[in-house]
Amino acid sequence: MINKFKTIASKRITVLFVFIVFVTLLLLNNPILAQNTKHYNYRGASRQMEKIYHGELRETIYCGCEYFDKKHINFESCEFKPRNNPRRKSFVRANRIEWEHIVTAHNMGHFLECWREGGRKNCSNKDEKFDLMEGDLHNLYPAIGEINGDRGNFMFSQWSNEPTLMYGSCETVVDFKLKKIQPRKEVRGLIARVHFYMEKTYGIRLSNQDRRLFEAWDKMYPVTAKECLRDERIFQIQGDRNPFVEKQCLENNLY
Repeated sequence: MINKFKTIASKRITVLFVFIVFVTLLLLNNPILAQNTKHYNYRGASRQMEKIYHGELRETIYCGCEYFDKKHINFESCEFKPRNNPRRKSFVRANRIEWEHIVTAHNMGHFLECWREGGRKNCSNKDEKFDLMEGDLHNLYPAIGEINGDRGNFMFSQWSNEPTLMYGSCETVVDFKLKKIQPRKEVRGLIARVHFYMEKTYGIRLSNQDRRLFEAWDKMYPVTAKECLRDERIFQIQGDRNPFVEKQCLENNLY
């Protein structure tokens, strides 16, 4: 009888041990569930941006323009000029900073039931997963409002080594006919690694074409010291890193 009880107790201990290991691995590999993370909704994330984008990181993603605050951008620092179409709302937005989703809200949410029932606003009010995606600091970057508006839901692409410029000397261009945006070379690697992070963390779907492009950008444009600094600052606030950035930063001693 004693041996029988010992056997039962041993099995229960084994099951408990396996369960603890499983939960530990789950937490370590999923930043959403990890206890040391602090994820925000979009409004909460917006309040954290000044803690990340200051000093040498205070520049816009698509044109590399310095800015002083959300309403004052140094166009001379990047030779930016608004697109010549003053009737567009985005022309007004040229003079302000907006927090751009690298993976757009549409691409994050269009496959969710809440989106089909009422779009982004409905998802923001009703879907916890969408709230986390919408406010993830790894996916947010300061951008000139006009370009953010012109991009809309367009996916990233690459079609010309010498594009016809449309925002002064800024090398990011938008193709409204094909509904694509070609970002400047300096941020292509960053954009790729953000997509990989969003896919790993939230299951965002990448087409085969997009995956091939981002894999190429990841290799052609490795992490920079600024990208590693951004990742470190986000870690201090949100409690997790982008593993696709972290790996290269550690390999190159850039933290």
